Amino acid sequence: MPVIIGLLRGVNLAGHKKIKMEDLRALCDSLGLRDSQTLLQSGNVVFRSTERNLARLASRIEDAIEKKAGFHSSVILRTPVDLKAVIAKNPFATRPGIEPGKLIVTFLPADPAAEVRDAVRNLKTDPEEVRLHGREVYTYFPDGMGRSKLVPVMEKILKKSGTGRNWNTVTKLLEMAETLENSR
Repeated sequence: MPVIIGLLRGVNLAGHKKIKMEDLRALCDSLGLRDSQTLLQSGNVVFRSTERNLARLASRIEDAIEKKAGFHSSVILRTPVDLKAVIAKNPFATRPGIEPGKLIVTFLPADPAAEVRDAVRNLKTDPEEVRLHGREVYTYFPDGMGRSKLVPVMEKILKKSGTGRNWNTVTKLLEMAETLENSR
C-alpha cells in the first residue's frame, strides 16, 4: 500500500483551528488510511492509502476534518518520491551557513499560474530570498519569519493556497515516510 505525506494548512496556530494529533490519526483511520503517524502539532501526517487520486483523497480528508473538527483546513498531499524531489531541488542546498529552521518550503496544491510565478519572481525580498520550483516555494528567512514583511505579501500572491514547513520538518517527514515504506 503506497505511503502518502499529508500537510494540513493553518492548524494549531495561536489557538486557532485546533486538532489533536491523536484525533487526526483516528480521523485518518476512519477514512480507511493505514499506519497513520503524526509529526509535531502542526498537522503533519504520514499514512498508507490505496487511493491513487491524491486530489480526491485530499478532498475526503478536508471534508472529514470539517465534519469532525468544525473548521476547514486545506490538505496538501505528497508522495515520498515527491518529497525526495523537493529535497533534491533545494536551491540553497550548496550554500554554507543556511539554518534549516529558517528555510521554509511552501507546498502548493498545483503548479502556480504564470502570473503567480511572475509575481513571485518580481518580488523585492531583501533580506529574504525566494525561489519557486514547480509546486514548491523555497524561502530563506535569515532573520527569522517573525517580523518579515514578506510573509503577508506571499500569502496574498499565493492566495493562501499553500502550507509551509521548515527544512527540519521536511526532512523528518521524508524519513518517516521512507521508514513506513520499508516496514512492509
